[in-house]
Amino acid sequence: MTIDEQQVRTALKRFFGFADFRPGQRETIEATLAGKPTLAVLPTGAGKTLLYQLPGVMLDGLVVVIAPLISLMQDQVDRLRSDGLGPVASLNSSLDYQEQQWVLSHLGELKFLFTSPETLLKPAVLRALHRQPISLFVVDEAHCVSQWGPDFRPEYLRVAQAIQAVNPARLLMLTATATPAIQDDIIQRLGLNPAAVVRVVKSVNRPNIFLAVQKLADQDEKRRRLLELVNQLGPSGVVYLSSREGANQLADWLNQQANLRVAAYHAGVDPVDRYRIQQQFLGGELDLVVATSAFGMGIDKQDIRYVIHFQMPGSLEAYVQEIGRAGRDGRQSLAVLLYCHGDEQLPLLLNHVDLPSPAVLDQIKAGKVKADLLGEAKRVVTYYLDQGMDGQAVWRFFADLEQKRGRQVQRMLSYVEEDKCRRTNLLAYFGQASLEAEVEWCCDLTNRDWTVTALQLPAVKRRVASSVLDWRNRVATLFNRQGLG
Repeated sequence: MTIDEQQVRTALKRFFGFADFRPGQRETIEATLAGKPTLAVLPTGAGKTLLYQLPGVMLDGLVVVIAPLISLMQDQVDRLRSDGLGPVASLNSSLDYQEQQWVLSHLGELKFLFTSPETLLKPAVLRALHRQPISLFVVDEAHCVSQWGPDFRPEYLRVAQAIQAVNPARLLMLTATATPAIQDDIIQRLGLNPAAVVRVVKSVNRPNIFLAVQKLADQDEKRRRLLELVNQLGPSGVVYLSSREGANQLADWLNQQANLRVAAYHAGVDPVDRYRIQQQFLGGELDLVVATSAFGMGIDKQDIRYVIHFQMPGSLEAYVQEIGRAGRDGRQSLAVLLYCHGDEQLPLLLNHVDLPSPAVLDQIKAGKVKADLLGEAKRVVTYYLDQGMDGQAVWRFFADLEQKRGRQVQRMLSYVEEDKCRRTNLLAYFGQASLEAEVEWCCDLTNRDWTVTALQLPAVKRRVASSVLDWRNRVATLFNRQGLG
């Protein structure tokens, strides 16, 4: 099927109401429609969902989208349904067996299917998909293949097998943050020929986000500074931490101390409560979310004015992803990292996997010692043992991985300790060595007399919180909707 540029532009206007593409969109869509495996690295807020939605409405067959989080899948399913872009469903662990079987038996009626690597790799799912014409296979948030696969979600390392099994006509990989090395790693782990992959890479620079680091003497001073900032900034913002318990405690404290409506959001929050918090924040009924990295992917709130990191993230990739939640409307926004000496020890600690000796790992592999000995590392370590690695190889693999993560933390620390320009520091890390144009409000090192007032952040209106019944009805609509949307 040959599709020319005029047909693409006609579909863009007809289905999405846009007269033109954003940077990177046209090149990505043209390469994808031409059947070339394509890796698009576009900044947050660049409209990446259009890159598979537009081909999806133009092509015959099913579009399969691999996404890392159930909340991300649910958000995209809900949007596609509300936009009327064709029958859509999700397939993941939130569905019981009968619901999953119902989706699999109706694949031929779907235009879009969202699923996770874990669900995709089930033999019954692969068999069902193999019987369908797959017009496009999408790996959304493709950096997860490289960054989550090795030590967190090993099923990402087997997505290449799934691609071979379902044999899609086209392949598209999407991410906002990938250095050249991570791009290479994604392509290699998905079993692709690097020379055959079209790369569409745009700058990670978000010129409307002012970058700042504030160094504090201790954690008490850091809390006081955070309170000053959120009281001055008001709605609408996100504060990031590394731990669930820390998010809960800080949200409770801010609710008591600040004149703001604050909620904690992390993977330990009940799914219905997470959805409620997400919807209230999107609707302006919550002013501030205190979150772990679980909050962000797929949260398309255009007027988030600021992102504050209360704890230092473990990598510049994570930092850019998280500050990218701000300013999606293109208006002036703020990203502040609050730092105390020694804060880098927390991500280093979180990167450590406490393994027994190689000899004990070999005994676990042989079934002589129970794998429960591995604790939280059980699932990922047994994955490598089951793949044929011996104890010494597994031990060495995780030691090398910890060293790699440690280098990422040190590179993040170099951003904190930068003394010339933070934006240039970020761009250099992602292989983009210089600014394309001068940024008026760049960072605290080039604008040393900056203040929150001087930034003139646009005001965000607060809405009166809706009734309990209202958000419960919205949850029911999302989770209990029958049939194909």
